Amino acid sequence: MHEALLFLHILAATIWTGGHVVLATIVLPRVLKAADPEMLLAFEGRFERIGIPALLVQVATGIWMAVDLVPDVRLWFRPAEADPIAHLVLAKLVLLLATAALALDAKLRVLPRLTADRLNDMALHIAAVTLLSIAFVFVGVSFRSGGLPW
Repeated sequence: MHEALLFLHILAATIWTGGHVVLATIVLPRVLKAADPEMLLAFEGRFERIGIPALLVQVATGIWMAVDLVPDVRLWFRPAEADPIAHLVLAKLVLLLATAALALDAKLRVLPRLTADRLNDMALHIAAVTLLSIAFVFVGVSFRSGGLPW
């Protein structure tokens, strides 16, 4: 069962991270050059149909696998008392919290007021979420490679 969960988790991470890398490196530069928020909103609308379900799959499978690997959930929040895997679980939860905070800020504050003059604010959000998604991948690989280097 763990292997099936891991496959779904990696597939969803590929969609989520890949979509954000495309957004940050291909779509965003064009949007900024054209100063056209509609281009950005069009991409976001299309990507959300696959990106949000992918994120939800990552959360569900990630929690399930975390419980398999560190069944005592209390240890997720006390990594000093746990093995390195609990450190990784906590790192993933912190990344998830940061991603959720940025998404809420974008949805509630940035996107409703998005204009050509305010594209840089959204660009910062996109860069941050893209870096967080890459960090998710790094931490995920660390589960197999023995933990974070610190």
